[in-house]
Amino acid sequence: MSTTYRLGVLDGDGIGPEIVPSSVEIATAAAAVAGTRVDWVPLPLGAAAIATHGTPVPEETKDALAGLDGWYLGPHDSVSYPEPHKSALNPSGTLRKHFQLFANIRPAKSFPGAQAVCDSADLVIVRENTEGFYADRNTFAGTGEFMPTPDTAIMMGIITRQATERVARVAFDLARSRRKKLTIVHKANVLKLTTGLFRTVCQDVARDYPDVRVDDFHIDAMTVHLVRRAQDFDVIVTENMFGDILSDLAGEISGSLGTAPSINSSATTAMAQASHGSAPDIAGQNIANPVAMILSGAMLFEWLGARHGDPALANTAKIIESGVADTIAAGISTRDLGGSATTTEFTAAVVKAITAGAGQN
Repeated sequence: MSTTYRLGVLDGDGIGPEIVPSSVEIATAAAAVAGTRVDWVPLPLGAAAIATHGTPVPEETKDALAGLDGWYLGPHDSVSYPEPHKSALNPSGTLRKHFQLFANIRPAKSFPGAQAVCDSADLVIVRENTEGFYADRNTFAGTGEFMPTPDTAIMMGIITRQATERVARVAFDLARSRRKKLTIVHKANVLKLTTGLFRTVCQDVARDYPDVRVDDFHIDAMTVHLVRRAQDFDVIVTENMFGDILSDLAGEISGSLGTAPSINSSATTAMAQASHGSAPDIAGQNIANPVAMILSGAMLFEWLGARHGDPALANTAKIIESGVADTIAAGISTRDLGGSATTTEFTAAVVKAITAGAGQN
């Protein structure tokens, strides 16, 4: 008997209730072709959970997630939450912190039909996810941002050897499985102690990976290099805030944020989450681009396949990716990519491509 994998489904806010079901439908079709058994577990989160549970991230949701193999997280619109929820750590940050999802892996790969600035970009940004300059989640209790007077605001940037080393090893392992090239991004010329430590620890880890070529750039220079020659980079590792900024830039260079997937992982669990936001201005109109969420799901299946040594999971990921690429290459896409398909029409087209592909094999 094959293993049944239990995956959580958290729709989130804005376009989440449109793109997450789209992603689940496509993953279900791909799993059926690959012979992967999936049990989907819907759970409350976001504005809907505030209405039913009095909080955007109910304890019962966190308890349930702890018993699952991974989950899909839709975007959140926490700026629209009523207080005190609006000022609290947002749902994504809450789950990343609670489950110590220390590695945020964000690929940026151009594919035909996606109107990429760089047609040959194929890189991955590995972003440390628990400390750095994100003050809302870099401390055990309280936050790293505070105001000693009404006219003074202070933010702490925290870099530790332990957190840097564990994310560096994720990045080097990834580089070793790809083109064996890794770039460290920092600002050690100015932030000498903090990002200097980040660079030093990554360089220390590099000694265990002699087959991987390593270089490093300051964050400001790296933005220029991505715009001018994104195709030259393979795996990029950096701290939290720098990684967030660079991955948005890389997403636009390779097509759009609507095509930019990501996962957040620890050593034992992972969360699929598109890099973009909740787009409340188009929510409920059936025009949202689900590609980033779909491909985030593919990343989750790939991650699970590696963790469990299950080739059917890895094959599920490949089937999802091929279904999306074939559909867009055939001229079917949502309007942000130059097409006219609705969310549901695009979803149906990808499912059709997957099932047609199965019939040809």
